[in-house]
Amino acid sequence: MRVIGTVGLPGSGKGEAATVAEDLAIPVVTMGDVIRRECRDRGLDPAEHHGEIASALREENGPDAIARRSLPVIEEVLAEHDAVLVDGIRAGVEVERFEEAFGDAFTLVSIEAPFEVRAERVESRGRDNTDDGESLRERDERERGFGMDEAIARADVRIDNTGTLEAFHEQIRALLTEGVEALDGERPAREA
Repeated sequence: MRVIGTVGLPGSGKGEAATVAEDLAIPVVTMGDVIRRECRDRGLDPAEHHGEIASALREENGPDAIARRSLPVIEEVLAEHDAVLVDGIRAGVEVERFEEAFGDAFTLVSIEAPFEVRAERVESRGRDNTDDGESLRERDERERGFGMDEAIARADVRIDNTGTLEAFHEQIRALLTEGVEALDGERPAREA
C-alpha cells in the first residue's frame, strides 16, 4: 500500500501530477472534491464559493475537517488498489491525519515553483482570477492561512517544477513507479 500526497501553492503543478497518476492507472483522490460536494449540499456553486466553504468546513469541524472527510474515500480506493495519489493537501494537521492513518505508507511530496512561474501558468489557463475575483496572491494567502507552509515544510520530498512539462511528468512518473529514491538529485525534505 502506498499513499502519495501532494502539497503546493496554486499553479505549482498538483493537477499535472494527478494527470500523470491517472495515466498510470493510479487512482486520484482530490480533497477539493469534498469541498465541492459540500458546496452543492449547501445549494452553492462550487466555482463561486469553494474558498468560502473550505474555510467554513475548517471553522465548523476543525482544521483537519477536509482530511477526515477524505480518509474513507482513500481507504475505499485502497481496498482495490495498491496505491493512491491524494491531491491537494493544504495543512500540517492534514498531514498528521494521513501519517496517523497510513504510517510509513504515506509520502508527502511538495511541488514547488516561484510565484511568477505559477502566475504565468494560471493566466495561460485563463484562471488569473477565480470566478469570484480572487487573485493568485489572495489564493496563496488563503492557502497559507490553512497552514500550507507547515504542510510544505513537512514534505518527505520536494520537486522543483520550473522546467518543461515533459521533465516534470518524467519526475512524477519516476516517483509513482519507482519511489522517492528514483528522483535523481532530489533530496528528502525531512529525515524520516
